[in-house]
Amino acid sequence: MPLSEHEQRQLEQIEQALYREDPKFGRLVRSSDPRVHYKRKLVQALVGVLIGAGLVAGGVVTHHVYLEAAGAAVLVLSLLWAVVNWRQHVARTRKARSRAKKGRPERRRPPAGGRSSRSSLMERLEERWRRRQEGDRQM
Repeated sequence: MPLSEHEQRQLEQIEQALYREDPKFGRLVRSSDPRVHYKRKLVQALVGVLIGAGLVAGGVVTHHVYLEAAGAAVLVLSLLWAVVNWRQHVARTRKARSRAKKGRPERRRPPAGGRSSRSSLMERLEERWRRRQEGDRQM
């Protein structure tokens, strides 16, 4: 279940107090946080994009094709690295959110036709009956 804004602020304040009290432990906790790694990789990819763009610009100005090619390669690889890391980060956060949602049941819309709602009611009742019968056998 995701935290509310107030709970997130409280958690951040607790983390900051912990980092102030024990900086070594704070560094250890931060090093295991996937968000820190994602941000670091994103900054590195941005630096790579800037270097690649600079090499391309330098190659255009100096009329050296090899500088342009190297700059284009660095630029493309940096963008590719940023996209791959972003997709991994999104996949990780979706997994965490789906695990949090598993705890609470989802509400289903009642079907438009009355007949199918009766069948789903019967299925639920049969499932409950079956669970009760199995519970009696286990005791």
